[in-house]
Amino acid sequence: MSDVAQLAKLIKQASAITVLTGAGVSTASGIPDFRSSSGMWTEDRSREYYMSTRYFSRDPIDFWRRYKDIFHIKLMQNYKPNLVHTFIKDLEKDKRVYVVTQNVDGLHQAAGSSSVIEYHGSLHTATCPVCGTKMSSAQILEEETPRCHNESCQTIVRPDIVLFGDPISKHSEAEHVINSSDLVLTLGTSLQVSPFNMLPEYAAYERGLPTALLNGEPTMMDSLFSLQLRGDLSETVLSLKKELSE
Repeated sequence: MSDVAQLAKLIKQASAITVLTGAGVSTASGIPDFRSSSGMWTEDRSREYYMSTRYFSRDPIDFWRRYKDIFHIKLMQNYKPNLVHTFIKDLEKDKRVYVVTQNVDGLHQAAGSSSVIEYHGSLHTATCPVCGTKMSSAQILEEETPRCHNESCQTIVRPDIVLFGDPISKHSEAEHVINSSDLVLTLGTSLQVSPFNMLPEYAAYERGLPTALLNGEPTMMDSLFSLQLRGDLSETVLSLKKELSE
């Protein structure tokens, strides 16, 4: 039995699935990845410095200039869910599906997934660090340096993504949905970022669940997974959809 057929069998048998996703899920939508061998963070390590809590505190005006430059394609929202997003959504037809994503692009929600944990936050909003007023992405784009729209405040707002140096607040929530699942799929991530990369290990070793990795490149954590399907993610998903329909 092929790896695709084995995975299709596991999916059919599962009543609840947790899907862990990374930047590779969104590349077919035109959004560049971050941590692959040719990803944008690999090309320019200085982005990690500028996209940090420390730099935001030091120079929030320049931070916002760089933030809008780095995430320009996402902030302009000129991208749509691709067949990988819709495949994950379609799994909900006959089972519970929990998505835990490193991505900040909102494409799982745009595809219609009903349970999405945004592990690293969202590009679509920003929050005033003083009064808590929320701003939408449209409002963020209105000003070069977005400030709180509360007239009595006017503080420079902070984007609702997890910056370098920020604590992760969603890890326990992610473990909770893994506890409620009987299969964990990991798609399109190099598993270089901690503590997100601890989630497959938790699923495999702490919970004893079957796990599968669908990714374009090898990772340092491949040995964790019951199944490894390597190659173009869109092509892998098409093969998997065909197998599931039989």
